[in-house]
Amino acid sequence: MLRTPELHTILQVSIQFFTGKATTTGSAVSEKVRTRLEELDDLEEGSQKELLNLTQQDYMNRIEELNQSLKDAWSSDQKVKALKIVIQVRKLVYERILSMCVDSRVSLPDNFSPESANDTAKETCLNWFFKIASIRELIPRFYVEAAILKCNKFLSKMGISECLPRLTSMIRGIGDPLVAVYARAYLCRVGMEVAPQLKESLNENFFDFLLTFKQIHGDTVQNQLVVQCVEIPLYLTLYSPAIDWILQCIAYHAPEVLLTEMMERCKNLGNNALLLNSVMSAFKAEFIAARSMDFIGMIKECDESGFPKHLLFRSLGLNLALADPPENDRLQILNEAWKVITKLKNPQVSYCLFCFAIHSVFNKREVNTVLADVIKHMTPDRAFEDAYPQLQSIIQKVITYIYDFSLLFSVEKFLPFLDMFQKESVRVEVCKCIMESFIKHQQESTKDPVILNALLHICKTMHDSVNALTLEDEKRMLAALINGFIKMVSFGRDFEQQLSFYVEARSMFCNLEPVLVQLIHSVNQLAMETRKVMKGNHSRKTAAFVRACVAFCFITIPSLSGIFARLNLYLHSGQVALANQCLSQADAFFKAAVSLVPEVPKMINVDGKMRPSDAFLLEFLCNFFSTLLVVPDHPEQGVLFLVRGLLNVIQDYTWEDNSDDKVRIYTNVLHLLSAMTQEVYIYHVDKVDSNDTLYGGDSKFLAEINKLCETVIAQILDHLKTLGKEETLKRQSQLALYFFNTILAHGDLRNNKLNQLSVNLWNLAQKHGFADTSTMVTTLEYIKKRSKQPELSHFADLALRLPLQSRT
Repeated sequence: MLRTPELHTILQVSIQFFTGKATTTGSAVSEKVRTRLEELDDLEEGSQKELLNLTQQDYMNRIEELNQSLKDAWSSDQKVKALKIVIQVRKLVYERILSMCVDSRVSLPDNFSPESANDTAKETCLNWFFKIASIRELIPRFYVEAAILKCNKFLSKMGISECLPRLTSMIRGIGDPLVAVYARAYLCRVGMEVAPQLKESLNENFFDFLLTFKQIHGDTVQNQLVVQCVEIPLYLTLYSPAIDWILQCIAYHAPEVLLTEMMERCKNLGNNALLLNSVMSAFKAEFIAARSMDFIGMIKECDESGFPKHLLFRSLGLNLALADPPENDRLQILNEAWKVITKLKNPQVSYCLFCFAIHSVFNKREVNTVLADVIKHMTPDRAFEDAYPQLQSIIQKVITYIYDFSLLFSVEKFLPFLDMFQKESVRVEVCKCIMESFIKHQQESTKDPVILNALLHICKTMHDSVNALTLEDEKRMLAALINGFIKMVSFGRDFEQQLSFYVEARSMFCNLEPVLVQLIHSVNQLAMETRKVMKGNHSRKTAAFVRACVAFCFITIPSLSGIFARLNLYLHSGQVALANQCLSQADAFFKAAVSLVPEVPKMINVDGKMRPSDAFLLEFLCNFFSTLLVVPDHPEQGVLFLVRGLLNVIQDYTWEDNSDDKVRIYTNVLHLLSAMTQEVYIYHVDKVDSNDTLYGGDSKFLAEINKLCETVIAQILDHLKTLGKEETLKRQSQLALYFFNTILAHGDLRNNKLNQLSVNLWNLAQKHGFADTSTMVTTLEYIKKRSKQPELSHFADLALRLPLQSRT
């Protein structure tokens, strides 16, 4: 059992926490106390549970250890740890007694009655309360009994409800008002924990505090403050956490009539600023907002010597930011408050000033006035450098309630307000916040010059913050925000103005590649939109504009560092030029893509990891081949000059030894060449004559295609020969079947050489037992089925020449 001297020691230490000398500024002390109390809100209970199965002597030894730990923690200034130990010991008592009631088969429910407790538990509980009653000192006796108040559940149903009023009365005997208010806060906390339905003791504690509040200004307290060199404003802040807690307990689910009574009692005390601030912090925002004029009147009458008025306006403003005041009162609220607020000199007033105004009358004129006053307060001596968090909060509140950006940027003082953010990291964060709001709330595209100029300035600020040390994730975020803005800019059918905007954006955001990529896509889209709108009206002016768009893309793409970004944009831009009948420009894009292929590295960075580039190159070339089908030959470049140039590049490219992508590319070239032999191509570009029209099935043109086919086939066969080693036979089988299917789909198998080649490939695929039997069977059945068509009757002879080899 814990002995009385140990109880006394623990409580003396805990009391010292509330009565120790203050050594820092008022607001800092208040925040420090709040932080410490918050740290105590979430306590672990594991350590006391380990004591439940100990013997009496072991239990006492453990308590002694905790007692020593408590003293050590306090002496080493670990005050939060000390309080945790005190609370832990308090919980031990209840858990210890509860463990005496627990049968090995049945445990007590949470809402057990005193009759469920056995005699041993009741006797132990009474023993505790008898020992507590023998403590002579008032404060230790009060705290220990309050700490184990919950133990009354073992003795009587009415035990707690009877003890709470008695403990409330005991506090009246504590002479120091600061010690007394924290005793009341602790009792309210315990009461809410063990009997939240008992509200009367909460009210009584607050009313008792109000009755004794005048002690603060009495000679005893004032003399002590002089001795301890503590000024009254600093001293008063020590009361705030305790008063706030008591009022929060009272305000929890309380009827409005009770809150009104509390407010009236504060008035009767002469509108004490400390109490008024706690009322505004604890009560519901709706309650405060509905009585805004009353609170303003009370604030105006407060004596500022003990508690700064700007903190009162801040508390009121925070409530108004959460709940609307009466519509008819808003202008009067702002005007009345403004008379007081504008007289304040403290730079930190700016934040509370704006909190107050934000929900009063929120229109352009009032916002501009508020911002102007903030600038006025914060500019002298560069006071804004110490208030960036508050200024950031102001910006966030502005864009939360004003998301009509034409209105926002027409506020004269908004951009000068932004200029106060001169620390680059903070400035960039503010710009990001504004852009996120714009992208979220801007529903329609805009060409408003006010919005464009302001957002270009903001985006430029974000862009210019990028340097060699900027993380890739940060670059992507900034680029995404800027791209979101670019996508929302539209000048309708004023295409020239739209292009001018893109040109300006390119010069401003040249260091962010994703932005340049977006601009190229946007310009290509603009060119296509021009073609669509001006369809049937191909004037010189329209043609010149399209060429300007094409030129924009052509000179921008080389500035990109990503090889595949350049390749794909060359291809896309060439397709756009081709669709707009800009044939020479299209050729230039396609030539640039062909000349860039040799520069593709073996490994590329994909999402921060190095990957082989072959698959990406294969995908690009397949798309390129599809486009080359409809690209007409240049009259001065010879037959199939682009296809030949690309084949030369592919031939010279150094492929990985274990890669078969070169063969897959060549087979796709055969698909292209086969499509080029058709009398009418399977697709065309509107108003562009492809080679089927230019050559009209000319025999020389077809002969050139056949020569290319022979060259490509020879390359494929050479590669298949290199796979004749044992470790590569499976790859050889797969590629042989792949090439066979290409000939089957695109070749003329009435040609004896091609027919024989297909048979050889079929046999090679099965030669070493790596071919999938079901695939081979399915393929053969397909050939037999197609042979029933009159134009494919020769497939029947082919089917007879394709044996299925057994693996056994």
